[in-house]
Amino acid sequence: MRLGINLGYWGAGMDGDNLAVAQEADRLGYDVCWAAEAYGSDAPTVLSWVAAQTERIDVGSAILQIPARQPAMTAMTAATLDSLSGGRFRLGLGVSGPQVSEGWYGVKFDKPLARTREYVEIVRKAMTRERLSYEGEHWTLPLPDGPGKPIKLTVHPQREHIPLYIAAIGPKNLEQTGEIADGALLIFPSADHLEETAIRYIRAGREKAGLTMDGFDVCPTLPLAVGDDVTGLADMFRPYTALYVGGMGSRKQNFYNQLAQRMGYEKEAAEIQDKYLSGDKAGAAAAVPHQLIDQTALLGPVARIADRMTAYAAAGVTTLTLAPAGFTLDERLAALRAGTEAMELAGLA
Repeated sequence: MRLGINLGYWGAGMDGDNLAVAQEADRLGYDVCWAAEAYGSDAPTVLSWVAAQTERIDVGSAILQIPARQPAMTAMTAATLDSLSGGRFRLGLGVSGPQVSEGWYGVKFDKPLARTREYVEIVRKAMTRERLSYEGEHWTLPLPDGPGKPIKLTVHPQREHIPLYIAAIGPKNLEQTGEIADGALLIFPSADHLEETAIRYIRAGREKAGLTMDGFDVCPTLPLAVGDDVTGLADMFRPYTALYVGGMGSRKQNFYNQLAQRMGYEKEAAEIQDKYLSGDKAGAAAAVPHQLIDQTALLGPVARIADRMTAYAAAGVTTLTLAPAGFTLDERLAALRAGTEAMELAGLA
């Protein structure tokens, strides 16, 4: 099992420290550094900035939002970042959610699975540098009865095959991800529930494509906080968990809320959502069960974190992405080093 880090969204309040965190992860031998985007900072700009000031660590988008870009532009971005970074780019894609897709980008959030499949097919075809033509339900290239003609990508990526990941939560999306991608980006993963909530669907998709799990990167992101007071550490992530389970999406379309329900927190997920959507964010955070946070984060002393890492490796995780928490840069750097120490203690390094 490998280690990665996730810098999250630029503009979250710790921007000045993020480069130092990425550089320390690079020095410690972390495998990949991911950056996110929603409706603030864009991921490619952050990743190019990090790649220019690191030496070995891969940089990855977690995620580039599908409604934000035409697939050919995503292929251009991936090829450019891979070339500039010396073959260190990983392309992570996701459909975002209905509120962002329709409210921010003006793109209907309809048929997300079919749209993702076509998007991936076009991106992959464009990056082969053959002349691009495609006929699908959502994209037709070139447009018919017009001046457009098939064009090929002029940039040469460093590698023939840039790893492609999809952010997936629901069973159907997970299965399709196993079928068409090189890896899955997971959030709120519980080692105890990973097989039933994710791996079995990914495996089904791999089998559908005539493939095994060999070479497929199961890549969940977990907050990491080191210390002796596990309860106090968990409380740090109450607002974060409440935001996703309670407020990330509408009442009918909240994928994180549905995931919490599949993990056995049906009543609690409903209460968190009710309070969050009514404006009681503090009440929503207080309603988050300690066990839910503890199951989906790495908390406690190094030895406890090492035990949890062993459980994730046994559950099928191949790259464990950490979001090191801390109120200062020193605390975040210490958490990174603790992650490496835990890996070594668990015998996974």
